[in-house]
Amino acid sequence: MAGLPLECIFLLAYALSLALIAFLLEWIAGHAHRRSMASSTAGFIYHSDRDIWKCPQDQHLFPIFSDSARKTVVYRAPASACNACPSKMACTDSNHGREIERQLGDVESGMRQFHRALSLTLLALGGLILGVELFRTGGRLPRTVLASTLALFCLLIARLSRNRNRNNFPEGSTEQTLHRGMYP
Repeated sequence: MAGLPLECIFLLAYALSLALIAFLLEWIAGHAHRRSMASSTAGFIYHSDRDIWKCPQDQHLFPIFSDSARKTVVYRAPASACNACPSKMACTDSNHGREIERQLGDVESGMRQFHRALSLTLLALGGLILGVELFRTGGRLPRTVLASTLALFCLLIARLSRNRNRNNFPEGSTEQTLHRGMYP
């Protein structure tokens, strides 16, 4: 990178490291979200053709409540089946039967929204640093490099903003579910 001032190189490296941190944060948040959603329904199978869940003990959880505002459906197994089940202690402590809440729409959890906002803030900060340096620096090569990197940051911010309210999980997958059976 001959021809670039040392200060410009350091600011580019700093801005790019902010972008790297933002995308690592996105990846880690997505991984943690998928893992927690999958573990809450481990062993349960969703049958989309019948709109029911089947537990590991071959009991069915039927839809009992739907909230169109929150875009959720709550499924519950019969209390009599759960209370007589030998696996009840490992599954739920509720006397009303095991419940699973399924997210239907493009709803992200609060933690994912928090991490997305943090990632966007880091990218915006990196873009601001690049923009300020673009106006401070003279010379054709430094301005071209800074403008190109700034354009890349703007594309990344636009892409993350567009995906902000989008859930990357297929309809009916276990990653879209939350479980409430442990909390009566």
